[in-house]
Amino acid sequence: MKLLFASDLHGSAYYAGVLEKLIEQEAPDKTILLGDLLYHGPRNDLPRDYDTRRVTAILNGLKDKVLAVRGNCDSEVDQMVLEFPIMADYMALFLEGRMVFVTHGHLFNEENLPNFGKGDVLIHGHTHLRVAADRGDYFFLNPGSMSLPKGDGVHSYMVYEDGVFTTKDVDGRTLETLDIRR
Repeated sequence: MKLLFASDLHGSAYYAGVLEKLIEQEAPDKTILLGDLLYHGPRNDLPRDYDTRRVTAILNGLKDKVLAVRGNCDSEVDQMVLEFPIMADYMALFLEGRMVFVTHGHLFNEENLPNFGKGDVLIHGHTHLRVAADRGDYFFLNPGSMSLPKGDGVHSYMVYEDGVFTTKDVDGRTLETLDIRR
C-alpha cells in the first residue's frame, strides 16, 4: 500500500495544484490530508495564490482519492463546500502491525499523546515543521506544510510505502526517511 500525506494548504491554489500533480506522479492508493485546507488562519500570512474557491474545486476533483482530518482552521462552512468528509479529529490506520494515529495536531500531539501502544505511530501536521523521529516508545512524523512551511522553509509532503515513511520536497527530492519495521 502506498499513501501520500499532506498538511496545511491554508487556501493556496498554487500548492493545491502542486498536490494534484504530486498525486498523479506518486500514484498513491490514498492521499491523507492532515487539515487546514481552505482558510489561512489569523496567525498566518496569506499563502501563495490564496484562492479558496480554486482550492475547493481542485480538492473536490480529488474526492475519491483523499481522506482527511479536521484542522484547527477547518470549520463546518468548509465542510459544506468540500465533497468529502473533513470533520473527524483523527483517524486510525494499521500499517506493519502498528496502530497509526493520524490527526491535525492541535488536539493530540507529543504533549498530549493519544492512547496507543509501544511502537505505534503518531502523525500530525499543525506546526508546519517536518519531523521523522523514532522516540523509542513510539514513532512521530509530521510532513511539514505544503504552503506555509516553518523552520527551513521547505514545502514538503510525505509518502508511506512498504514500512518506510519518506518526507520529500515538492520537487520530489527525499528530505528524510523513517523505517517503522524495527
